[in-house]
Amino acid sequence: MAREGPNWEGLLKWSLFHADGTNSSRNLSEEDRRWFMEAMQGQTIDVIKRMKEITLVMKTPEQVLESQGVTAQDVEDMLDELQEHVESIDNANDLHSIGGLAPLLDYLRSSHPNIRAKAADVVSTVVQNNPRSQQLVMEANGMEPLLTNFTSDPDVTVRTKALGAISSLIRHNKSGITAFRLANGYAALRDALGSESVRFQRKALNLIHYLLSENRSDIGVISELGFPRIMMHLASSEDSDVREAALRSLLDLARDRSEKPDTSSEDDDKLKQILQDRVKGISAMSLEDLGAAKEERELVDSLWKACHNEPSPLFEQGLLSLPGEDTPPPDVASQYFQPPLRAFAANRNPDPKPENEKKEAPLLLGPGPSA
Repeated sequence: MAREGPNWEGLLKWSLFHADGTNSSRNLSEEDRRWFMEAMQGQTIDVIKRMKEITLVMKTPEQVLESQGVTAQDVEDMLDELQEHVESIDNANDLHSIGGLAPLLDYLRSSHPNIRAKAADVVSTVVQNNPRSQQLVMEANGMEPLLTNFTSDPDVTVRTKALGAISSLIRHNKSGITAFRLANGYAALRDALGSESVRFQRKALNLIHYLLSENRSDIGVISELGFPRIMMHLASSEDSDVREAALRSLLDLARDRSEKPDTSSEDDDKLKQILQDRVKGISAMSLEDLGAAKEERELVDSLWKACHNEPSPLFEQGLLSLPGEDTPPPDVASQYFQPPLRAFAANRNPDPKPENEKKEAPLLLGPGPSA
């Protein structure tokens, strides 16, 4: 299902012939204009028409496609093309009107794991920052197969892609967040944190942070589900992104405890030990690694303050803010891109004489001063 590219060679020859400077400027002849328009129109893709063709293929039963020699790889390539089209928000919303949304969601139940994963990728693109498509997917009951793949698919890639689609679906979508919570989504996120897939862990931690920022009352829910202990474990992960995401969530929990001083946690000592270990690990980093770990250094310091009510040893060691981190980058472009009015004002010299030169007194006309 590969698409043929534009006839760049023919267009290039035509452009060079008419714009290489050897020919005098002239109006295009009618024949040249017609040839050029036909060449351009012949290479222009009717996106909606192509999306309709893809929709027809998605609606065709799998066994029929196989009988026609269409492989699972062909279907993946087709979904890749569809994903490119729905990157436009208008095309994404049109997918439902041409009947393509329902069969796309059906592909989430495909017998091929790669197709299930790719379908979730396309759904994520369709609903990302798109309230209209989010609503359409919710109305089409698209949350159900995504949750099923996220929680129980045997392929970790499918689970990860489904979680990514869920994250895009429920962001800034109150009904989506409610549906996720009612479907015991937090328990599924806890299981995801126990996965050996670092990418799966990162996506789960990022979604947890977003949900807590939207509704701080959920902090009690994740505490009851045992999230703090899991996050403490992940705060020592070898993956820097996982460490930072875990520390960020732990900071959310610590701030909640500081707002409720009557509450206590038996994990406080464990958290303090984790922070001491992270301080030692950061102190042993090379200068290059320290620069890359700026956010982690700030998170460790903030958590240390929440637990000890004092700055962390990173501050005392001068590792919290490295030399040059707060310095703005040098301005190397303004001299070449001065605003026209500013450049004009800078170059304009209304008085060509030096300022320190004594100015002559003006000639006064009229009677002189009285004696």
